[in-house]
Amino acid sequence: MMLGIATLPLPAHAQTVEELQQQIDELKAQLRELIALQKAQAPAAPAAATASTAEKPPFVAAPPVTLPAAVAQQGAEQSAPTPAASVVADAGATKRRPWFQKIGLRGYTQLRLNEIVAGDATAPAGRSRLRSPGDSGITDQGNFTFRRIRLVFSGNVTDDVAFYFQPDFASAVNDQSNGERREGFAQLRDAYVDWFPDRERRFRLRFGQSKVPYGWENMQSSSNRLTLDRSDGINSAIPSERDLGIAGYYTPAVVQRVWDRLADDGQKLFGNFGAFGVGVFNGQGVNRPERNNGLMTVATGTWPFALDELGSAFRGQVLEVGGAVMRNRVRPEVRTGGVSAASFKDDRVGVHAILYPQPVGVQAEWNWGRGPEFDPLIGAITTRDLDGGYVQGMARVRNSPLGPFMPYVRWQRYRGGWKAITNAPRLETDEWEIGIEFQPIDPLELTIAFADMTRREADERRIGRAEGQVIRTQLQWNY
Repeated sequence: MMLGIATLPLPAHAQTVEELQQQIDELKAQLRELIALQKAQAPAAPAAATASTAEKPPFVAAPPVTLPAAVAQQGAEQSAPTPAASVVADAGATKRRPWFQKIGLRGYTQLRLNEIVAGDATAPAGRSRLRSPGDSGITDQGNFTFRRIRLVFSGNVTDDVAFYFQPDFASAVNDQSNGERREGFAQLRDAYVDWFPDRERRFRLRFGQSKVPYGWENMQSSSNRLTLDRSDGINSAIPSERDLGIAGYYTPAVVQRVWDRLADDGQKLFGNFGAFGVGVFNGQGVNRPERNNGLMTVATGTWPFALDELGSAFRGQVLEVGGAVMRNRVRPEVRTGGVSAASFKDDRVGVHAILYPQPVGVQAEWNWGRGPEFDPLIGAITTRDLDGGYVQGMARVRNSPLGPFMPYVRWQRYRGGWKAITNAPRLETDEWEIGIEFQPIDPLELTIAFADMTRREADERRIGRAEGQVIRTQLQWNY
């Protein structure tokens, strides 16, 4: 190639632009012939190597030639690669991601310590002790307990299909030796697949075991909730929050924009659910077989309103309001073994409202309905009225020497049965709780709370209400 170039006559100062352009065209033609000859003589190479060679032509050394500015600019424009060629090269280099890059793994663990500092930690037989269905660690004999040990496997199978799988390793089983309890067993919590029929993913169909869309607090993840436990009044509707069935969720774009803004601000949202949801489930409870060949039906709706237009005092504030309805027939477990022979009404309606803390907020929920409850006068389960909920105030401090923290105070009340416990015992709960959540570093959250409780124990064989005060602490680490 160098010899061929050397045979070309050097341009003279009197040469015209047309003559110089002719010499450049001749040089390009010789280069193309040499490249074609090289390809013909080279051995066959893999397709990837050929594509790489085509992207970068071999470098050819040539004596420097001084050209007029106009000719040099024209030659540079003609030799520049076209966008189409770059796109083709990029497409050839793209590879499918391996399966392990499509699956995400995360989780969290909650370590608790409860201490009854005053009140009815113990009681004679037949009288209520200070206990809570939301935390078995509140007892006169307990110290450290694992409340939750969760792992979440999730990912996109295709562009319109996603899966979610979550076990919990802090479950317990009873009756190992004269009723003795064993901790640290694995239990299925979530196992579902989402299908997105639309390209924007505004609508999804969910199949499998998942959270039932009833109650804002019930749908919010325990890793994201400010208080240590859900309130009795709301959680009694769906204890353990999950069931097996099918649900559909829809989120308008205007709602998603508000939620994205809140998520970017670090607010504690209620999770991966739509603004509107409907579902059908077995209705017997999480990890329990269906017993009456009936379906529980639920529907929920929630809508966030950005309050920026109300003035500078409301800048950044968001008010979210909504409600839910539930219709079900359930057969509670009975103390003689198995489940009740009859199905009982389990119908509710609830409302919620949340003013997100910016820096002060308020959260409240309440629900009313009818459900199964043990009647001590007749010694059997019957259907009775129920109602309950909570009101909570909270604040948010973004910066401090101890890191971000959120103080809160909550009052809750509930009167009604607890269908997930043997014989559906009646609860009578009045409780004040004040606490604070610290986050010294991103993976760690420390919550310290003081609760003044007046509760009827969730056991139909014990009557009356217990009173007392409990200091509660929890360390949560996220991974």
